[in-house]
Order: sequence, then structure tokens, then C-alpha cells
Amino acid sequence: MKFSWMKWSVLPAAILLVGGVAVAQDQSSSGSQSSSQSGEAAAPAPAEKPKPTVEQRKENQQDRIASGVKSGQLTAGETKNLEKKEAAINKETAADRAANGGKLTAAEKKQVNRKQNQMSKQIYDDKHNANTAHYGNNKVGQRRENQQDRIAQGIKSGQMTAGEAARAEKQQQGINKQVAADRKANGGKLNASEKKQINKEQNAASKNIYRKKHNAKTQPGTAPK
Repeated sequence: MKFSWMKWSVLPAAILLVGGVAVAQDQSSSGSQSSSQSGEAAAPAPAEKPKPTVEQRKENQQDRIASGVKSGQLTAGETKNLEKKEAAINKETAADRAANGGKLTAAEKKQVNRKQNQMSKQIYDDKHNANTAHYGNNKVGQRRENQQDRIAQGIKSGQMTAGEAARAEKQQQGINKQVAADRKANGGKLNASEKKQINKEQNAASKNIYRKKHNAKTQPGTAPK
């Protein structure tokens, strides 16, 4: 009888002990979760990506133009116009720096950025319109494509300035117009004399491309790669 009384008296104490341990565990878990959430809330926000400099923006534009020339998305005429505008921006930037001890004022940076935004839009539009460079599976077409690849490489590497690229593409545009006119007058073909003339003009253009890529001029803000 005494044993039975002790058994029933110990049972409530054991239940209280187990309940106390469970409550302690819940509190510990809750405190840990609260601490974790607090730590997450206190985590610093990621730093904003710095805006590209004027030089980095110019180099990016040239890379996009080079890609368009290489892929045929940009015609010689489109590239000529783009590089002509890019050369004008470079000239303005150089003049502003010369007038301000080599630096650009906040207003000048804003102006250059606005013009580069316009350039960026035009590059996109020209690369995604219906105009593309068509070379054809023939020697004349292959020569034209090779010249464009060399110009694209010169733009990409910085060996050719925007002005040099514009002049090289103006020369290619002239040859392309001549080829198109000759083909139109001869049922879509070139005769032997016309092929000889085109080849002579491409030889001259090839020399000009080489000279532009190997002279002392390079795209401002870049070094030949």
C-alpha cells in the first residue's frame, strides 16, 4: 500500500518536469528564430552597381557597332553614319576636357550621356531593322565581307577611331553602290571589266584599312587589344 502511494505521488512531479523541459525548448527555439530574423533584417542592402564612365560608355558603343558590322546587321552606310556621330561626340568631349584641365564638368557629363543615349538607341534600331549586309556566294561578295570583318576587328580592338571607321565604311558604301548599279544594268551579274574595276577599288580600300589600323591613332579611352 505504501509503495502504491509513492508511485502516484511521484507521477505528477515527473509530468511537471517534462512539461518544464518542453517549455524551455520552445522558448529557446523561439529565441533562436527571433535572433535569426533579426540578423536577416539587419543584413546590409547590396551596393548599387557604379555607373559606367564616359570612356567605358564609348568603348561599349564601339563594341556594339563592331558586333553589328561583323554579323551583317549593320550595313556600311549605317556604320558610316553611326561612327560619324560617335566621332563628333569624341571631338566635343576632347574640347570640353581641354577647356577644363582634362576634366568634364557635371553639366558636360550630363550632355555627353544624353548624346550617348541617343546613339545607343540608334545602334539598336539600325541593328534590328530590315537592312542587312548581303554579300552573296561569289568572290566580289566574299571580298566585301572580308573588308567588313577587318573593319569590325579594328573598331573592336580600338585600332580604328570612330572617324577612321566612318571613312572606311564610306569607301565601302561607295563600292557597294557601284556593284549594285552594275548588277542592275546587267541582269544581276557583273561582267569581267566591272569585276576588275571593283577588285581594284577593294585593293585600294584594303590598303586604307591597313593604314588606319596600324597608324598612331587609336580610339580615345581605349588601348589596342
